[in-house]
Amino acid sequence: MKTEAFTVRAESKKVKQLDKLAGRLDRSRNYLVNQAIDHLLELNAWQEKMTRIGIQAAEEGRFVSDTEMGRIFNKYEDESS
Repeated sequence: MKTEAFTVRAESKKVKQLDKLAGRLDRSRNYLVNQAIDHLLELNAWQEKMTRIGIQAAEEGRFVSDTEMGRIFNKYEDESS
């Protein structure tokens, strides 16, 4: 796999935390940053896919009933108490 160098500017505190984590994990700063980039790209791809699925469902008129939405809202309202 071809790699390419680029520069990232970050707050000193974050760089120190990253270096500390890298030391604890016995990994390089570069490895951790690449892991973070991979996770961000995967998450973004998943979000885009789920958004497309949701839009398609809405365009097809597939919605949950008001009763079902009420049940879901009530469930989370009860859990936050």
